[in-house]
Amino acid sequence: MSSNFAVDSRYNAFYTGGKVQFSKDGSFMLCSSGNQLQILDVQTGRIHSTIGQNEEEEEITSFILSPDDQTLIVAGRNLQLRQWEWKENKIERTWKAVHNAPVTCMAFDSTSTLVATGSADSTIKIWDIIKQYCTHNLRGHTGVVTGVAFHPDIERMQLISAAEDYKIRVWDLMKSSCIAVLDKHFSVITGLQFTEDGDTLYSCGRDSVVVVWDLHSFLCLKTIPVFEPVESVLLLSPNMDYPKLSVVAGEQHFITAGSKGILKVWNTSKAACVYTQEDSPVALAARSREVEESDQRSNITQAIHCPSNGAITVVTFDHYIIMFDLEGFEVKKQFAGYNDDILDIHFLGEQESHIAVATNSELIKVFELSTWNCQILHGHTDIVLSLDVYQKGNLLVSSSKDNSIRLWQIDGDTQKMSCVAVGQGHTHAVGAVAFSRLAPSFIVSGSQDCTIKLWSVPDNHCGNSVTNLHANMTEKAHEKDINSITVSPNDKLLATGSQDRTAKVWNASSLSLLGVCRGHRRGIWCVQFSPVDQCLATSSSDGTIKIWSLSDFTCVKTFEGHDTSVLKVIFLTRGMQLMSSGSDGLLKLWNIKNNECIKTLDEHTEKAWALTANKKGDIIVSGAADSSIIVWKDTTETEIEEAKAKEEDTIIKEQELSNLLQQKKYLKAIGLAITLEQPFRVLNIMKEILSQPTGQQDLADTVLKLRMDQADAVLRFSVQWNTNSKHCHVAQFVLSVVLKGYPPEELMKLPNFKATVEGLLPYTERHFQRMKRLQQQATFTDYTWQCMKLGQSDSRVKDNEASHSATNMETENFVGKTQDPKDGASQEMVDETDDLGERIRKAVQQRLKELDQISEKQSGGKTSESEHIEVDKGNGENDGENVITNEKTNLKAKKKNKNKKSDLTDLQRDQEEETSPAEKVTTRLEHAKKKKTKKGFKTPDSMNKRKVHSKENGITETNRSSKRRKSSAK
Repeated sequence: MSSNFAVDSRYNAFYTGGKVQFSKDGSFMLCSSGNQLQILDVQTGRIHSTIGQNEEEEEITSFILSPDDQTLIVAGRNLQLRQWEWKENKIERTWKAVHNAPVTCMAFDSTSTLVATGSADSTIKIWDIIKQYCTHNLRGHTGVVTGVAFHPDIERMQLISAAEDYKIRVWDLMKSSCIAVLDKHFSVITGLQFTEDGDTLYSCGRDSVVVVWDLHSFLCLKTIPVFEPVESVLLLSPNMDYPKLSVVAGEQHFITAGSKGILKVWNTSKAACVYTQEDSPVALAARSREVEESDQRSNITQAIHCPSNGAITVVTFDHYIIMFDLEGFEVKKQFAGYNDDILDIHFLGEQESHIAVATNSELIKVFELSTWNCQILHGHTDIVLSLDVYQKGNLLVSSSKDNSIRLWQIDGDTQKMSCVAVGQGHTHAVGAVAFSRLAPSFIVSGSQDCTIKLWSVPDNHCGNSVTNLHANMTEKAHEKDINSITVSPNDKLLATGSQDRTAKVWNASSLSLLGVCRGHRRGIWCVQFSPVDQCLATSSSDGTIKIWSLSDFTCVKTFEGHDTSVLKVIFLTRGMQLMSSGSDGLLKLWNIKNNECIKTLDEHTEKAWALTANKKGDIIVSGAADSSIIVWKDTTETEIEEAKAKEEDTIIKEQELSNLLQQKKYLKAIGLAITLEQPFRVLNIMKEILSQPTGQQDLADTVLKLRMDQADAVLRFSVQWNTNSKHCHVAQFVLSVVLKGYPPEELMKLPNFKATVEGLLPYTERHFQRMKRLQQQATFTDYTWQCMKLGQSDSRVKDNEASHSATNMETENFVGKTQDPKDGASQEMVDETDDLGERIRKAVQQRLKELDQISEKQSGGKTSESEHIEVDKGNGENDGENVITNEKTNLKAKKKNKNKKSDLTDLQRDQEEETSPAEKVTTRLEHAKKKKTKKGFKTPDSMNKRKVHSKENGITETNRSSKRRKSSAK
């Protein structure tokens, strides 16, 4: 079963009016199509390239290709000129045309350096393409400039121009002035041609005359009436013979193309027509429409002689481009520039090499699929609505709004089609027609008059004569217009679908009604019999497709998926699948067994009216209102084979990659992983390299050894790695190596570098912000730790200050008690006492520091008390020194006890080690007080009594303090 269809080829509109020009070798044809310039390959009939694909550009008004085939100048309605390198589809520069109205015509000189532009503002400007400036601004015409041409002899430096003022002006470019005005025409001048020697000019116009001018004297040599408005005049070489055209070498002949749609050959010297084209496709189209000869639609708007391909190409008013052989004006090739709405399509021919297409026209177009060469079938006088083909032969039937049907036959030798029979009898437009399947025995048609007719096909039909078809039976089938009709594979049943929301099944031999299928909510657009099962498929405007059983005419399956009207449905894969087209341009592939839409094809932009498949079902052709014909090819088998081959290749490369990793050939492994498009495999390899001792340097060397395309792929992979914080470090390292290791010029040449940088920037900024936040948090943590350490030291200082304050208070109390103000001491002794207390406090602090230093130096060895406690019993030493000595003793004892406490826990030890110096001082003082009390040391009360006793003995406290100062200084 099919699973996918891909576009094999397409045929789009490439010409919508205007000028047509060939390249120098005749292999490409340039055609204007709205705001685009289409370049068509003449050999294959396919669009080679498109100039100006920007939808915002203005409509193209004129263009010109240089004689050397290098430069293309395009003018638009926005009054701008664009210079293109058309072979590379690259624009070189753009400049303002300086005209006040759109450019209507252009011409290059023979050196391809000067280009002349004629505008609707009646002016002509000449531009130097090489130096890029305007060289001349010529004024003189009073109407729209219709044609400009440089004289073929560049040394004469002359320009010929024509305008709607019916005058031809000759300009001297050396003087920038008009040197002659040629006035013989009485209507718009449409063509200018020079002879090979450049001495004679031929001009034609819509006044039905061709005028011959002498370019030396600027006089009219001859006026030749051609009896029709002429759009183009072409000169034949006087050295060539064309027997079929009655052209003899040695005389000047010219060809005219005009409103009659035929080519005529004229002898200049005799002023007579020597040959008239017969059976011209343009003339046939005019006669088929039953229009007058003066009807504008039958005009040939342009005729081109391309010597390189030996053909004369004419462009018609209805956008056909026809190439005629110069030998006898036989049609060589024909292109349909614009198809309008595609209404119906069918394969044609025994090999199905052609397709017949019904467009929004009275003409039927038959395309050869290999070259897109178009053959036009003339016969209907109004729009053709429906087509059908006899599958086993070369017959085509068509129905039209002219209330008739026509039978066409294709010649197996020449592949040309001709009408062999016409059937008339319907009173309204015939919207549906179908051929019999087993044998070309009958045709059935359905019309807007709500009737169906059964026509018998004559046994002997010859393409030379047209016979009449006779309707054997007529039956009123529906209440509204009949949109579709089909014949069963065995030719026994007919089915019709109508706007009255019903589908009916009929007996093909008697046109008797067999059953009615009701269920759709809106009108039915298409009915189709299954090629293998007894069922009928219908598509409707309600967006559904239904399958009906022919035994009881009930709905057995409904397919819902289209959002708009389903215009066409066909069976595929021996009746197991369906293909449908909708008014939204979508094509859908369905599996009938499970009601599943397995593929949606979106290439059309308008209503897809036409859909057909070949006998094998592997090629489908669709047409839509967007004027495009698309050929689809079944790619299911190709995709399966490609998937298998890709899987096998992947397995082989995976094994090779594993071997390379095992051998630690990282450079080749990275290249193979890049080939396999495995970004995270490349990431793992790089992580493995980084895990080595010299990983960063090895990875940098490996990355720099990659080719530029591989480096581009690694950068593209790094975009994916950079999205994850776990892998961003590798991505940033690779990015750093690439940016530092490769020159910026080479990096800018990488195809994906811009997209890679755009993808790396957002996540790189995010990672940078994340790292910045982490740095801030780490700094704050460090700051908090430092603050905690400072807080502990501050608390120790505060405790130390508190203990010092307590010591000072005790000292002050001690001094205060020795000096009683009630004893009548003078104020001078009080000041000396304060000074003494301050000095004692400083001495105590200094002594404590020395004790701390000594205790830190000593290792905790045993020391006897006698070495540290020195008591001057004979002289009555200072009480402050006794206190310090006792505190020193307590400190050593405390350390001795501390060493003996082996059962303390680690926490207790830490707490004891972290005890502040202030706490130690306080503890020492308390222990000193207790020991003095126990051992009989002098307390402050006893000291006061001793001081009073000393006073009484005539020894003042001041003398004692002075002695203490001297001793402490010592």
